[in-house]
Amino acid sequence: MRTLPFFTHKRVVFCILLTVCLLLGACTISYRFNGASIDYSKTRSIAIADFPNHAPLVYPPLSNDFSEALRDLFARQTRLEILPSGGDLALEGEITGYSLTPMAVAADSYAAETKLTITVKVRFTNNVSPSESFEKTYSAYQTFDASRQLADVQEELCATMVAELTENIFNDTVAKW
Repeated sequence: MRTLPFFTHKRVVFCILLTVCLLLGACTISYRFNGASIDYSKTRSIAIADFPNHAPLVYPPLSNDFSEALRDLFARQTRLEILPSGGDLALEGEITGYSLTPMAVAADSYAAETKLTITVKVRFTNNVSPSESFEKTYSAYQTFDASRQLADVQEELCATMVAELTENIFNDTVAKW
């Protein structure tokens, strides 16, 4: 059995390593975890209208916070152009509920927890593929200790619920999970 000279063996190893490096450098794998499944050749824009607050109990910043959070989510997670009206996709609706419900009664017969619920009615129109259009009601809630005032926790709870609601709407409209 004949062995290769040391210099030739080094050269072979170097060539193999160089080939592997070039192959790995030339191949790139790209994954996007935003979940959006949009054909950008057909769908280029989305119109997101303001969601007015028609709930019997009104938290004044909620309408603006919700509408802007929805626009921000679509702007961050997609390449769609956000329009006030006339998009390939359209989202509109209204906040229909903002309510407090006493929960878990304590030993002194008073509520130990209170549940804050936000309900939003959404109309989604897909002008590119009309069969995917829908109208749906979304709801999210958070509980807080009843010994705390709503004014003290309202902003934080609403931010959490708005994030949950907008994520659910995003998933149902463009993520198709």
